[in-house]
Amino acid sequence: MSPESKKLFNILILGVSFMFIFTAFQTCGNIAQTVITNLNNTDFHGSGYTSMSIIYGVFSASNLISPSVVAIVGPQLSMVVSGIFYSLYIAVFIQPATWAFYTASVFIGIAAAESDRRTVFIALTVISLVGTVLFFLIRKQEDTKAPGEEDSANEILGDSSSAQNKMARAVSAFKKSIKLSLTKEILLLGVTTAYTGLELTFFSGVYGTCIGAVNRFGSEEKSLIGLSGIFIGVGEILGGGIFGLLSKSNRFGRNPVVMLGIVVHFIAFYLIFFNMPNNAPIAPMEGTDDVAYMIPSKEVAILCSFLLGLGDSCFNTQLLSILGFLYSEDSAPAFAIFKFVQSICAAVAYFYSNYFLLQWQLLIMVVVGFFGTITFFAVEWKAAAALVARGSDYSSI
Repeated sequence: MSPESKKLFNILILGVSFMFIFTAFQTCGNIAQTVITNLNNTDFHGSGYTSMSIIYGVFSASNLISPSVVAIVGPQLSMVVSGIFYSLYIAVFIQPATWAFYTASVFIGIAAAESDRRTVFIALTVISLVGTVLFFLIRKQEDTKAPGEEDSANEILGDSSSAQNKMARAVSAFKKSIKLSLTKEILLLGVTTAYTGLELTFFSGVYGTCIGAVNRFGSEEKSLIGLSGIFIGVGEILGGGIFGLLSKSNRFGRNPVVMLGIVVHFIAFYLIFFNMPNNAPIAPMEGTDDVAYMIPSKEVAILCSFLLGLGDSCFNTQLLSILGFLYSEDSAPAFAIFKFVQSICAAVAYFYSNYFLLQWQLLIMVVVGFFGTITFFAVEWKAAAALVARGSDYSSI
């Protein structure tokens, strides 16, 4: 197999593996609070919101040390071990115990009757394990050195020197991340990134719980959670595909896409505010019979799911794009900061979701989203001005 074919094969395996693992994990996160609410009348006592808060809290801290771990054990083994922990977290729901539930939540960071629950989570566990096993198919790249050429340092000092070099690079990346986090551009983009963490929590965990708690949706309230997840995915795929292609000929820059994203989200928040009862995120096991400002509509609920996914794709594609442009020579620390800020804000949002009514959760996202959009505009305008000053075309950003 040629080097190019091997790279393509590895990309396909990675894509399929992550598809399996995160299909299982995101589905689990979307229905976790609803399932747990139904379990809390037994000897199990836990919170899906708290669990996800632990996951993202540990995940945010892990971003600071993960380069060192990968440098020591290698990327393939790191992904296999991570996939196993994802599978263990999902498997806990098959026969839940409170201590195992929260313990699995920590390791992950580095829905009605019992029988239905077991069937669903056994299937999700198997899907996650399939994705994990596929990591073993990744092919190692062949040595590109000419025949007879040797690395003199490794030849003299042995493998221990190579390990030390990897660790030195990991430490260097960590230092760069700390230094980079204090720059003006990263601080401004941090507000935008914080918003993506808050809305990630809302559409991946809180909104599905709200839908499942509305008794006026009748016998379909639980099945609507799955349909909501599908339409969130449709919005993500549509937006990611369109804006990913548009970025290749970025004539007008990134700001219009981000503006579209915040407008789409504000429309979704407005409709959710009118359609969903205020106590839906923290409703008891029996759900809520309350009504907001309109009779709850299934069609509006699913439309909002699509809008949440579409708006999220607007923000994420453009954030990744501008980070790749601004820090093309130093991308690893920049993306580590991005994931750190996003994850810690997701953790905070999952925590307060245990207590805040829907109106306050929506208000927080509106305020942070507004300022996050403004700060993104400021960074984009500065990048465009720097290009124009150098005589470059604006579309090259």
